Amino acid sequence: MPAEADLIRFIEKFTFEENNVSSPAKRTLIDYLASEGIKTFRYTNEFWTSRQRQAASIHEISYRACFKPQLPRFFINLLSRPKDTVYDPFAGRGTTTIEAALLGRKTIANDINPLSRILSEPRLAVPSMEQVSNRLAEIPFQKASKNDLDLSMFYHSQTESELRSLRGYLTEKQEESLDDNIDRWIRMVATNRLTGHSKGFFSVYTMPPNQAVSAARQKKLNLRRGQTPEYRDVKTIILKKSCQLMRNLTDQQLRNLKIAAKSAVFLQNDAAETENIPTASVNLTVTSPPFLNIVQYSQDNWLRCWFNNIALDGLEKQMTMATSLNQWSSTMGSVFNELYRITRPGGWVAFEVGEVRSGKIKLEEHVIPSGVRSGFKCAGVVVNQQTFTKTSNIWGIQNNHSGTNSNRIVLFSKNISG
Repeated sequence: MPAEADLIRFIEKFTFEENNVSSPAKRTLIDYLASEGIKTFRYTNEFWTSRQRQAASIHEISYRACFKPQLPRFFINLLSRPKDTVYDPFAGRGTTTIEAALLGRKTIANDINPLSRILSEPRLAVPSMEQVSNRLAEIPFQKASKNDLDLSMFYHSQTESELRSLRGYLTEKQEESLDDNIDRWIRMVATNRLTGHSKGFFSVYTMPPNQAVSAARQKKLNLRRGQTPEYRDVKTIILKKSCQLMRNLTDQQLRNLKIAAKSAVFLQNDAAETENIPTASVNLTVTSPPFLNIVQYSQDNWLRCWFNNIALDGLEKQMTMATSLNQWSSTMGSVFNELYRITRPGGWVAFEVGEVRSGKIKLEEHVIPSGVRSGFKCAGVVVNQQTFTKTSNIWGIQNNHSGTNSNRIVLFSKNISG
């Protein structure tokens, strides 16, 4: 891995490999940290492509507020070597985990939301399309009773019956510890296809798959659009999505995923309390923490929780977001203490932050002191900036401003003697 001075020289002189335009990074002193006795710089450039199609198809699983695979790929290639251990304490849909595995690294993933493992782990042990098809053919899709939620506003009665049958089958296999990687793959795909706004989902037209509306709101949407749920074949949709996820994986990538699956660790802990991870065992952390209480992950995933028998009340309590900046900063301070413990001397942390509340709060201002107090050295802030033809403001996070999209990543290093 590069020393800090070598890394900074690389970032300052970086030329974007696809357009080959010599455009050195803009370097700006972050002067508001002077009172903390910290001197560091912000480096702004286009460091990776914005075109999502360049990413491996296995990443195409929706999850609220996740970054694109190009971000972790840039830092994994730059700050780690094959067989190194890459960690994500806020794993989400598993973008860092999957990308690290694709690149031949060992992986550790942690997320207090159990849906994270459900969506991540099966994509390290990818079954063949033949295996998925044969397993689906074996599952008895019988008329299932409606003994809990009324989901008629989302699904045709036959589709709902098939979903309940599949849910029952997967639940029974899991409770008896008889589920395998094929069952887990089917669970992952089905979880991702529960709701959406195209015929590639089980539901009638509704919100995107990473944001499940309430039953009451769906009824209003159906009335406003004059729509009723039409039949969607559950097995056909699962097969189609499976094919899409596997479509551009190379033989080498499949081998890398299979190797990573053997040693991969999936935790469901508070990110500040990961005693399962040995001290000084992680080469690189690439992560993006929850931004205050902007995204309500448990509310957005209530239907996914139902399908996977996850108690929503318990999840709400576990995933309570910080509601103030001071509380968020205190939480991140505890996380950095733990990251310092598990990071190897010479290791790195790439900590992606955003601008919240219409750009009035730049979380890097609060993250950098927290990391430094924990023992890390801040190597700088990398801002990947891309120009777009339109702007957007998602969930209060100003990632697009004046036609540009930005990712802000704070880079920390742990001294060799640390």
